[in-house]
Amino acid sequence: MSSTQETLGYAVEHAPRLEWARHTPEVYKAMIRLDAAAGQGLDPKLYELVKIRASQLNHCAFCLDMHTKDALAAGESVERIVQLAAWEESRHFYTEKELAAIELTEAVTVLTDGFVPDEVYDRAAGQFEEAELARLIAAITVINAWNRFGVTSRMAPGHYRPGQHG
Repeated sequence: MSSTQETLGYAVEHAPRLEWARHTPEVYKAMIRLDAAAGQGLDPKLYELVKIRASQLNHCAFCLDMHTKDALAAGESVERIVQLAAWEESRHFYTEKELAAIELTEAVTVLTDGFVPDEVYDRAAGQFEEAELARLIAAITVINAWNRFGVTSRMAPGHYRPGQHG
């Protein structure tokens, strides 16, 4: 923690519980490859919005830090990133395609009813070609896996710089 943070009375940064990537480098490398494969052909801004929304829902501070910075680096606006937490009230900030992706992200991430509702899937299927929809579903699945690594091992946010992994 910097002396400025100490002076301002910020809480002490927690240490990670476990450096899982160091202990399972083959899993970490496989996740990096899976993430890259899932994102192929998806619009980078859309991909980051999906990652941010899933990370908000999963309370993964590390992934929120990473993907908001990556979204900004990809040219996303601060306003759209901020409004994402309340996208249903801020629909006018997003395209119909983005809204379908965000809604599908929530349905896949939360699974409160044990399945993705047909109407949510159908809206996404109406906005994405089948191959792109398959990549989107893969992308949503991958960020949910990353989130689970992050929240379980308590990865600390604030140190990520765009262009680096983990």
